[in-house]
Amino acid sequence: MFEGFVEGFVARLSCRTGSLRVRRALRALCTPSVSAPVGRFRRFAGAGMVCLLAVVMLGASPDARFEKMGHEMICTCGCGQILLECNHVGCPVSPVMISELHAQIDGGGTNTSIFNWFAAKYGAIVLASPIRGGFDNVAWVAPMAVFLLATIGTGFLVRMWSSRSRQRRAAVSSAGVGIGSDAMRERIRRETEY
Repeated sequence: MFEGFVEGFVARLSCRTGSLRVRRALRALCTPSVSAPVGRFRRFAGAGMVCLLAVVMLGASPDARFEKMGHEMICTCGCGQILLECNHVGCPVSPVMISELHAQIDGGGTNTSIFNWFAAKYGAIVLASPIRGGFDNVAWVAPMAVFLLATIGTGFLVRMWSSRSRQRRAAVSSAGVGIGSDAMRERIRRETEY
């Protein structure tokens, strides 16, 4: 099926262009051969490597790392803003913290070690979000778990109420006493008298 399409395309293209080179190139591209899978694999592998290197090199600059880490910490002056965006006039803390961040990055520490250093010096309040690992995972899991358990509990409660309501309706209908009956009206009258 595919070969027929290619032959038709080659014939139309060669009629329009008259180029023998185009026809041969298209036939060579679509003609199966023993070495064709290896050549195609090499092309795909090369393209994959280029894409991988492009993705890896996107965030390779030290400034990008500084920006990323500076936006993951909070200024401890009390303004509650992100460290690099602290616009507190005359803030005594953010310039010091920014210079310490530059020093830590220039020192070659990993992101986790730098965050741990800041957390040890200023307390865990300096981190805009908790570091993943250990007991800090509770801060990530607890809200979702509470929401899930509350949803399940609410569903269970609604199901329990609806089953009780069905049981009561069945008991009332089996007793034969209806709301509009004379016996029920007499009972209501007696219970509401002073």
